[in-house]
Amino acid sequence: MIELLRIKNLALIADVELEFAPGLNVLTGETGAGKTFVLKALEFLTGERLTPDMVRPGAEKAQVEALFVDQGEDLILRRELSAQTGRARLYINDQLATQDAVRELKPRLLLHASQHGQQQLLAPAFQARLLDHFLPDAGLLEERNGLVRELTGLERDIQSLHERLAHLEDRREVLELKRAEIDKVAPLEGEEEALMERQQTLRIARKARAALDASLDMLHGEAGIPAGLGRLERELAALAQTSENFQADLEVVREARLSLSDLAGRLRGGLPGLEDDPEAVESRLWELAQLKRKLKLSMPEVLALGREIEENLNFLDNAGLDFKRMDRLRGELRARLGVALEALDAARNEAAVALGARIEEELRGLGFSEHVRVLFEFVPVELFPADEAHPPLTERSARLLFAPNPGQPPRPLDRIASGGELSRFLLALTSLRAGSDTATLIFDEVDAGIGGITLNRVGERLKQLAAKRQMLLITHWPQLAALAGRHFLVAKHVSDGQTETTVTGLDGPGLADELSRMAGGGEQGQALAGKLLEAQG
Repeated sequence: MIELLRIKNLALIADVELEFAPGLNVLTGETGAGKTFVLKALEFLTGERLTPDMVRPGAEKAQVEALFVDQGEDLILRRELSAQTGRARLYINDQLATQDAVRELKPRLLLHASQHGQQQLLAPAFQARLLDHFLPDAGLLEERNGLVRELTGLERDIQSLHERLAHLEDRREVLELKRAEIDKVAPLEGEEEALMERQQTLRIARKARAALDASLDMLHGEAGIPAGLGRLERELAALAQTSENFQADLEVVREARLSLSDLAGRLRGGLPGLEDDPEAVESRLWELAQLKRKLKLSMPEVLALGREIEENLNFLDNAGLDFKRMDRLRGELRARLGVALEALDAARNEAAVALGARIEEELRGLGFSEHVRVLFEFVPVELFPADEAHPPLTERSARLLFAPNPGQPPRPLDRIASGGELSRFLLALTSLRAGSDTATLIFDEVDAGIGGITLNRVGERLKQLAAKRQMLLITHWPQLAALAGRHFLVAKHVSDGQTETTVTGLDGPGLADELSRMAGGGEQGQALAGKLLEAQG
């Protein structure tokens, strides 16, 4: 149930607040006053889209806020629409929420029957869904839908497999040639980088080898540094015998000669890391470079191509097994779906008889003949075509047939029903659906095209519904408006060049004046308004 609705800066509405009663709430006003803006606000609040031009000129944003009582607890919804960006933000109990969240809540909050709903009622797809809503076991439809989704996905996968197979078969020769080129060189992950690093190391090592050879030349032979230091050591030894001043110098030269002797030994031991064959490294890099040039790819791309080719060729070799597995699964799903469709057809037959009888009963209470007939015919619809191994899978889709008068054969609703009959038909269906939930019922001119005694019947049915459920009704009939527990007048005013829609709660003289206007005004209008108010006590 909705207790309070506030609308700010939406279309022609600057700021209005409506406090609804538990039973029947009526909105009336001249055509074009803005009654539908109130319903648009509720639809926007519960997930429907609005364009930025619905924001009142001069305002930054439109805002709709409502207080619902849902399952015994207060629920506050607020949604804002930015005039600049067109983006909408939704809040549930002051917490930012997604549209999916409010769409899940909507069936518990509002059930909207409008003139648009009449057009939906004429659509065969809607009629089929309507019958499914009254199935005795909703699990049958869920099972059918799940199997259809699974089988549809499998068929899509099989088709994709066929397309991929055909594409790769056309390219098999090219793939095998490229694989042979790659396999001939057999590049390894990270090999090129390691070889290039080794190549750089060998270049540095070659320079080091030349320095080593030069150093050894300087340390060996009669003209080498150690030989010269030996001669110098002998001379200093002779000098030191005559003068102690040269003793220290003699020690320095002797240590230098010994150090150089050690150095010569280490140099003769060679350098580590010069064991690789530089030509082998260069040759391997050349092979890798030739492969890259031939394929016009970098080495990471070559390696990725190799993996892709291997995967595709393996797929070509193993596709037959995949098709067998998928075909076996397809057969299993088709068999399960066939059983589910048989059970669903039986349930739909049962539901069609029961629902037709219930609609007939509702329509008789709304002024139709005692002989009114409503039934469903079933039309076969192919879900999946036949293939080489399986027959087609079909289901029976329901369509409403209607015979409002005795002696008439039942005919499709869209070929026989008038606007007034559709209005009452929609009211009857909404009444049936109303018995299964607690959402507020919204009737938007569902009384169009009726009058006289039929109008009284519709009023009685609305009053009966209002005793059980909260209702919002937009009407142009004073006979229906007089039934309301709370009445709101929607009016349009122009002030200082600005047009504004207002919503005012009516009672007393104001209510009498509005009912009189709806009845045509003048003495006759006043008289009818008085009778209607007196009848309501």
